[in-house]
Amino acid sequence: MPKINVMPKYLADLIAAGEVVERPASIVKELLENSVDAGADTVTLEIKNGGISYIRVTDNGCGIAREDVRNAFVSHATSKITTAENLNSIMTLGFRGEALASVAAVARVEMLTRTPGEGTGTGYFIEFGEEISLDDAGCPEGTTITVRDLFLKTPARMKFLKKDVTEANMIAGIVDRIALSHPEVSFRFIREGRQVLMTSGSGDLLTAVREVLGKDVASQMISCSGESGPVRVEGFISKPQFSRPNRNLQYFFVNDRFVKTGTGSAALSESYKSRIMVGKFPMCVLKIYVSPEAVDVNVHPAKTEVRFSDEKAVFNAVFGACKNALDEKDSPSQITKIGSAPNFTPADYRKWHEPSEQIKLTEKKEDFWQTRSVKISPAPVKPKAPSTTVTARAPEAELSPDDSRIDSIDDILLFSPAESKEQAAPAEKPVFLPGAPDSAEFEAEQFRLIGEAFRTYIICEYKGKLVFIDKHAAHERIIYERLKKESGGRSGQVLLSPVTVTLSKEEYAAALENLELINSSGFTAEDFGPGTLIIRECPMELTAEELPGVISEIAGRFLEKKQDVDFEKLDWIFHSVACRSAIKSGDFTSKLEMETFAKQLLSMPDIRYCPHGRPVLIEMTERELEKNFGRA
Repeated sequence: MPKINVMPKYLADLIAAGEVVERPASIVKELLENSVDAGADTVTLEIKNGGISYIRVTDNGCGIAREDVRNAFVSHATSKITTAENLNSIMTLGFRGEALASVAAVARVEMLTRTPGEGTGTGYFIEFGEEISLDDAGCPEGTTITVRDLFLKTPARMKFLKKDVTEANMIAGIVDRIALSHPEVSFRFIREGRQVLMTSGSGDLLTAVREVLGKDVASQMISCSGESGPVRVEGFISKPQFSRPNRNLQYFFVNDRFVKTGTGSAALSESYKSRIMVGKFPMCVLKIYVSPEAVDVNVHPAKTEVRFSDEKAVFNAVFGACKNALDEKDSPSQITKIGSAPNFTPADYRKWHEPSEQIKLTEKKEDFWQTRSVKISPAPVKPKAPSTTVTARAPEAELSPDDSRIDSIDDILLFSPAESKEQAAPAEKPVFLPGAPDSAEFEAEQFRLIGEAFRTYIICEYKGKLVFIDKHAAHERIIYERLKKESGGRSGQVLLSPVTVTLSKEEYAAALENLELINSSGFTAEDFGPGTLIIRECPMELTAEELPGVISEIAGRFLEKKQDVDFEKLDWIFHSVACRSAIKSGDFTSKLEMETFAKQLLSMPDIRYCPHGRPVLIEMTERELEKNFGRA
């Protein structure tokens, strides 16, 4: 039987350090939390080489008395709890007493500290678990801790660290969360000698949101607050139209501690039900306040996981606060519906018939929807209501002034040039489908368009079968295949006005790691400061309005699937672009467009599934249909 030995202290410290100090961001989190717990209202963080070679945190808190300095670096030494009962009412961010001991075990640490009652400060040096010196030092009130050469003597841990820029961005994410959780504290973040964040410490949460996440995000937020029993919620949530493809910009805080809570996320999503699309998620900065006895924060060393004694009360409080805010502050704008004007007068009728009257039609030119004005001359019409502006999707065409078939404004909206006797031969590719395949030879005599169901499914008869085509799925797969075929040689469209995209710091780090890959797929993206990319070019299939969602989705995927190889990541970029740019279910489609697209799709036997794996069409034979009607 193997002999049981007591581990040496340095080895035990290294094992304990592995639970707390995973990377530089872990150290920063512990040190910043200690500064907040010390009552500081000004905290400065400086890092170099992603925090691997240098981290320094300076605060103006209460400091540490000289007789307690050594104890601060002993495992499980803390001033925050003294009895088992204290674990049931934890209000400080730190309480385990492991942080400083764990950091000192894997790095060189220097502490300068002075309490208000001391005339001289204390300087303490400890390297890789061994004390070097403790002596007098001149320093202001508060504490400064400097950490150098992280993992220098544990190279096995060093090899698991990422690039310096990635580690620095992870630290930036930690700073963001702590700055949002404590808007009353002024945080200054210096990265490689350059200040990248400075919060005012005003105590106003929306100001902190603006300073940390940017004015674009802050401008999209609405305030919310509410209570359910002993649970109180306050903070900000995004308007429904500014939803994102992931939850990476959802910040929940319990008693001013950043946490990951499935209960809070579920309640937030439920409050947006029927307001945003499935698969989209709102942004939020929400603070949940509960009695310390009602929440257990002693679940994980990272202290980001908590358990509530009453999950239902937390759910109800978050749901109620968010739903009430949306009901009160996000009411839809007033929209005048065609055919529902209550005060329609003869004067309005005459005005509608004036030759100079213009309506705006949205049309497609070179893969982009544009707006133009056309004049409608007098005709024997029967208008249903006046409207100064009518927006509709229509192919490029001039409406004939003597076309007697235009007998209502509804006919103008649905008018298709393919139905006009004077209309020329159909175009080689449908107007509404950017990136559709070139025309091919079709067996037209075996094809007949029947129509469209629910503005989603094109129905046609082809080679003795009834075919139902999901126009979004089919169009998405066609664009996806073309993007893959052109991979490596793609060039995008130059944007007249570059678009900035705000990401979480983790998404931002993932995007920067894969920036070369992104730029090889039709984008020109550049680093535009912490948490922001600027897009100067994008694939021809996209519009500027779609870019924030696409980039967020791509970055979120990179963050979630870190182990994907490059070709998988590139495939995801094409997938995301294709999904965003494809025609959507519910979009208007003319008969000409449906017919041309259906013929093209049916001539491409390899296109039968969308990139998600869903079928793009289903078929039903005449016999199968007859069996359903009991005729066979």
